[in-house]
Amino acid sequence: MDGSGDCSAPGASQRDQSARPKCPGPAETKSRCRSRSHAAAGPGRRTMGASASKGRAARVPAPQSQPAEGLDLSRLPPELLLTVLSHVPPRVLLRRCRLVCRGWRALVDGQALWLLILAQDHSATGRALLSLVRSCLPPAGDTKPCPLGRFCERRPIGRNLICNPCGQEGLRKWMVQHGGDGWVVENNMTTVPGAPSQTCFVASFSWCRKKQVLDLEEEGLWPELLDSGKIEIHVSDWWGARHDSGCRYRLLVQLLDAGQTVLDKFSAVPDPIEQWNNNVCFQVTHVFSNIKMGVRFVSFEHWGQDTQFWAGHYGARVTNSSVIVQVSQP
Repeated sequence: MDGSGDCSAPGASQRDQSARPKCPGPAETKSRCRSRSHAAAGPGRRTMGASASKGRAARVPAPQSQPAEGLDLSRLPPELLLTVLSHVPPRVLLRRCRLVCRGWRALVDGQALWLLILAQDHSATGRALLSLVRSCLPPAGDTKPCPLGRFCERRPIGRNLICNPCGQEGLRKWMVQHGGDGWVVENNMTTVPGAPSQTCFVASFSWCRKKQVLDLEEEGLWPELLDSGKIEIHVSDWWGARHDSGCRYRLLVQLLDAGQTVLDKFSAVPDPIEQWNNNVCFQVTHVFSNIKMGVRFVSFEHWGQDTQFWAGHYGARVTNSSVIVQVSQP
């Protein structure tokens, strides 16, 4: 045969077989698949298989919250803004809110806001107070800030206007004149009901005097209310002696006008307490009603001394002094 049945040369078959790609084995197949997987994931990325093998999930960045836009109260209608401000403490309204802008200052200086605050007290006392205030408002054209702001802040109706009534702060707020060995503060020997502190001022062997002058307008009242004839001023004072020494006591309360002229007064000079008295104590009270027009100050003054003239502090023991403005009962 001339070999026509085989067209290729004898070495061609071997050369063709070597040029053909070989089929990869199982081990090589795994290696190539792994390398392709890493290449597809890219640098710095983990494949799901790798994350699962380590037991940790891929991190997903948390969405960043956008800052909420603040509420601009100045956009509220005036009626709604008044309602919102009526729930703010009076001190904050006067010290902070009034300084925000001209619009807020006008609201704080006006009457409507404070009448709304007073109307929140639905008790019988609150309704009577609101009725009294409405009847005594300053003239509408008054350019000064409405006095109701200070009135709501200080709350002078029904509150004791005497500062440091029991000596719990020493002699602070009192104008004193020391006689003998002067005033000192001691614990009560007899319980005084309703006192903010069971302490008292003790006098010596010569007359000791103590005084406070109360500015009623500074306390939150205003001329139209003071001159309305619809308020009363209640005065009270407690005094007593220690068991082994008698004492003397005097009280003088005066209602003064703006020039410190006396318009009305009350005085008490009770009999002295004798020695060996079982630590007795008494209360002195008085009510100023039908108050004259022009009252702007209250002067509260009392004296004390002992009857044995002993050195030290054996004189009158005074405490729980009070001056309280009340609405007159019809």
